[in-house]
Amino acid sequence: MDWALSKKLKDTLAAEQGYYRFPAGTRTRVALVYPNTYFVGMSNLGLHVVYELLNSRGDVACERAFLPEKKDWIRYQNTRTPILTVENQSPLADFSMLAFVVSFEMDYFHILTMLMASHIEAHAAQRGERDPLIIAGGPCATFNPEPLAPFIDVFIIGEGEAVLPRLMDTWQQARCEGCRRQEILERLSVLPGVYVPSCYTVSYHEDGSVAAITPKAHSRAPESVSRQWVHDLDAFPAHTVVVTDNTEFNFYLIETARGCGRHCRFCMAGYCFRRPRNRSLSVVEREVDAAKRFGKKIGLMGAAISDYPEVDALTAYIHEAGLPMSVASFRADSVTKPLVDSLAASGLKTLTLAPEAGSARLRAVINKGIEEEDLFRAMHLGIAAGIRNFRLYLMVGLPFETDEDIDAMVDLARRLKDEMEQSGAHGLLTLSVNPFIPKPFTPFQWLPMCDRKTVENRLKYLEKTLRRRRGIEVNIESPKEAYVQEVLSRGDRRVGEALYFACERGGSKAFKRALKMCALDPAFFLYRKRGAEEVFPWEMLDMGVRKGYLYRELEKAEAGETSRACFEGCLRCGVCTLEDYAGFRP
Repeated sequence: MDWALSKKLKDTLAAEQGYYRFPAGTRTRVALVYPNTYFVGMSNLGLHVVYELLNSRGDVACERAFLPEKKDWIRYQNTRTPILTVENQSPLADFSMLAFVVSFEMDYFHILTMLMASHIEAHAAQRGERDPLIIAGGPCATFNPEPLAPFIDVFIIGEGEAVLPRLMDTWQQARCEGCRRQEILERLSVLPGVYVPSCYTVSYHEDGSVAAITPKAHSRAPESVSRQWVHDLDAFPAHTVVVTDNTEFNFYLIETARGCGRHCRFCMAGYCFRRPRNRSLSVVEREVDAAKRFGKKIGLMGAAISDYPEVDALTAYIHEAGLPMSVASFRADSVTKPLVDSLAASGLKTLTLAPEAGSARLRAVINKGIEEEDLFRAMHLGIAAGIRNFRLYLMVGLPFETDEDIDAMVDLARRLKDEMEQSGAHGLLTLSVNPFIPKPFTPFQWLPMCDRKTVENRLKYLEKTLRRRRGIEVNIESPKEAYVQEVLSRGDRRVGEALYFACERGGSKAFKRALKMCALDPAFFLYRKRGAEEVFPWEMLDMGVRKGYLYRELEKAEAGETSRACFEGCLRCGVCTLEDYAGFRP
């Protein structure tokens, strides 16, 4: 073990509050692994929730591990030091279980890199009885685990609070009984919300599309794995557990709600985390009270904070507590003056709005539900509160997009900038523009990605046209990376082998070459329109949303028709039943 690397982790731990450490040998050791740097990972609320959930058990000692920063990575490699945990500077190979939190497709490369650097067999089939069990959860694991299927033993499908307790109980019991690795996997495979890839066989048609995903003969695994979710959020408060200043967002995070019922057709989270659920105001207020002693800015988390039914009362409570605040996101059509005023009083310099598209027609296609008057109203609220800078989140390459929609984006940006200047806000209007990526379990999962050359030309047009206007800035996400994300997002388990070869050859930059080495054509995953009845690589997962409902939403999108948001008594998509509506608040 390298002394300098170990000391840095000890210094990191010394700067924290709220971590767990237990005497050696008293509990089963589990490593919670975030496949990105400490700076990024400690801003992930899911990491805090799972860390607390595992360490609150009487039989588990959970430690954290992160991808080393670039300046440290060379030292890790030169000294052949395995990835070490923060709490006790222990190698990952020493743990009985590694639990990966997987939030972003580009972190897939880091997962394999961390396993290889820890001297742990990357392929699940090659691990022996003494190797740690590798599990994964988080958004990417829930939506489409297949590109990681060759490497992960167990996936958690849904929300960890609803799956982990039973999984850990079953795992511990099987270990106590001396079960071998395969028997443990079989026992776990029958649990609700648990997907064990090695228990399933995937067959393919001659054209390369998936023919079927079926449990192996003699396997006890179910034909379909249903997403599990917390029905009563008040029973599971979600907040920052380990407090540190060394984070991307130096906030004390508090979750107000989960799920979204807005039915934006591009949004995977909106369909996979349905239905919308809100925490009681009293529960959130208690979390605010607990945060006071740290003196940090409160970061409110949720699909759209402005949709929280008691947002004005909550912001008033935070203000009375003498704490500044920030929000993960809000919608221009539901933002309130007290919320904007509180954000401005907390030092917010830039107000972010997310129209996603420039034209009303294209916003109807994606069912965004935001009109221009909502954007201008939100901007006026911001200006009145003293905010002078604004940001727009937009996408290029959306389904059924035309050149006229790009012109509408330019026109919208110019008119919003005009409004800023006429109102005395001579700040910066920033357009953050991303290439659109079709995602699993959305109405657009059947559609091809827009041709890369078309997307690049439209992005260049946007940048060239708007840079002539002083006070407008255009930030563009790399199209190259977006197309890698798309293959990983909708790929099958054959993509996993390309992922492995890419990691051996330098990571994401080698991914296209690795696909060709595996005789996989990127265009097959990127540019092919799927048939209405095609079997998707994620078909063995059940989010609760009926496939037929998603396809009808695709047809409505093509026709430019909108859909109403979730409402009490709605049974359209399949997630809710009549029994679910006791106490429902959209």
